Amino acid sequence: MTDSTPRRVRVRAPELVGKGGWLNTGDRQYTLSDLRGRIVVLDFWTFCCINCLHVLDELRELEEKHADTVAVIGVHSPKFAHEAEHTAVVDAVERYGVEHPVLDDPDLATWKQYAVRAWPTLVVIDPEGYVVAQHAGEGHVHAIERLVTELEAEHEAKGTLRRGDGPYVAPEPEPTTLRFPGKALVLPGGTFLVSDTTRHQLVEVESDGETVVRRIGSGARGFADGTADTASFSEPQGLALLDDSAVVVADTVNHALRRLDLATGEVTTLAGTGRQWWRGSPTSGPAREIDLSSPWDVALFAGRVWIAMAGVHQLWAYDPSDRTVAVAAGTTNEGLVDGPGPEAWFAQPSGLAATADRLWLADSETSALRWVDLDGTVRTAVGTGLFDFGHRDGPAGQALFQHPLGVTALPDGSVAVSDTYNHALRRYDPSTGEVTTLATDLGEPSDAVLVGEDIVVVESARHRLTRLRLPEEAVRVESVAHRTRRAATEVAPGRLRLDVIFQAPAGQKLDTRYGPSTRLLVSSTPPGLLLKGEGADTDLSRTLELDPGITEGVLHVSATAASCDDDTDNPYPACHVHQQDWGVPVRLTEGGADRLPLVLAGMDDSAG
Repeated sequence: MTDSTPRRVRVRAPELVGKGGWLNTGDRQYTLSDLRGRIVVLDFWTFCCINCLHVLDELRELEEKHADTVAVIGVHSPKFAHEAEHTAVVDAVERYGVEHPVLDDPDLATWKQYAVRAWPTLVVIDPEGYVVAQHAGEGHVHAIERLVTELEAEHEAKGTLRRGDGPYVAPEPEPTTLRFPGKALVLPGGTFLVSDTTRHQLVEVESDGETVVRRIGSGARGFADGTADTASFSEPQGLALLDDSAVVVADTVNHALRRLDLATGEVTTLAGTGRQWWRGSPTSGPAREIDLSSPWDVALFAGRVWIAMAGVHQLWAYDPSDRTVAVAAGTTNEGLVDGPGPEAWFAQPSGLAATADRLWLADSETSALRWVDLDGTVRTAVGTGLFDFGHRDGPAGQALFQHPLGVTALPDGSVAVSDTYNHALRRYDPSTGEVTTLATDLGEPSDAVLVGEDIVVVESARHRLTRLRLPEEAVRVESVAHRTRRAATEVAPGRLRLDVIFQAPAGQKLDTRYGPSTRLLVSSTPPGLLLKGEGADTDLSRTLELDPGITEGVLHVSATAASCDDDTDNPYPACHVHQQDWGVPVRLTEGGADRLPLVLAGMDDSAG
């Protein structure tokens, strides 16, 4: 009799350790042994990361379908200094509707134990406490769901599966008027429209910023057009006036643009299908037929509605005259590169503000303030890249922000920046090239709007709008500079073998019907770090050559693999795209590693 049990590499799972403790467990502290008998999916995430937020949404169906056998555990692993603050993690868990336990790991202790290199990373642990799969990036939940079904059958037969309620304990809801509001807009009548993001609604409030006029949206997460009471949103963010009678809404988690009729409260869909854009999907066409990816803000500029498409690190534009959408700038590669729109790189653009000749944008993951000229050229005012951030005023070349989400054009030609993770409102003056601080002690400000001589700030973490008088002189703050908390990987100078590990999920094979199914793009900061190996190719392994004269830098690696169901009888097999971008800080050291493995999906059999 043959054993039909699938053979897998099994590695004993390290313990779950985090100085910040556990959330969503009713104050219980868990160990892996407490979860024995359940299939555990570890989700290594950080709340700044749009790809991590995508995975939270991907996991919802898996959690619901396998509620009695699967325990999803979020391991919060911070990139930015602010994300290491426990109260910020508590807020993020509520803000993004995380309905599973979360381990707060501010020192990256568990991240290091599991040798994680990218946000997000998913690790599957079987009911006996062994790691059986690892996946980096988005789009893997279909493969994990298949693995979970196999593990359920396998461990049911062995008697090692324990069914029952999971460890999640829902927190008590807080009775505030707004809950983690995202963006605000001054309406023609002087009231404010606010995206009440966590409650999946829009709220119109009086000019006092507090008194509710009306709520638009049912309050339940969904994607439905209709009246103010029946329409539904999913974590709406950006708002912009289309004209005096209508507002366009960036309905972020629905991957759509919606239209609000101000007179009737009727909500309709302008753009998007409700599905998330994936590489290979169309990038232009009739707006209702094109997939979008986490639109975070919108602004009317040069006759079109520009979209901060945070999910794919691009700017798109919606043309109201012919109801089409198209990419306006960005390559989908994550980073900070200026130049003509089609060649520019962005990193999670999240805030937009238009003037007559510039579209300003807050590029959150590079902690940068940038702009687009009328001719489409992208330029950077403040910011240097993915791993440098802080709170430093002064000349723009040395100034630092920390994950800003909003930008507001001021009457004198300068711009105010909602410097979210610094809890501050900052100002950049193009005429002097100087950055100053307008206000501090704000709770994760995510947007601001002008009202006469005042500026009204969306204090997202304090669930309110706050009115400030625009100061004539800036507040002085002590300069602070940060680098990402991730430890650099020590590698040997000279030749370095880069291996991206991808194993097609069970029952699938690489999709080669239309040519190569894999793509690997490599670059570096500084550019001179790579003497050989830069650029794109179809092989997921490559030999790089690092300049011994440069002691440290960052390797930027983007990998894509497409797999389809391995069913010869089906002419239209289901296909899936697996994609991840890594920014790997490296330090060149004699005796350092000569191989850099990055797991896209599967297990690195060469490890250890």
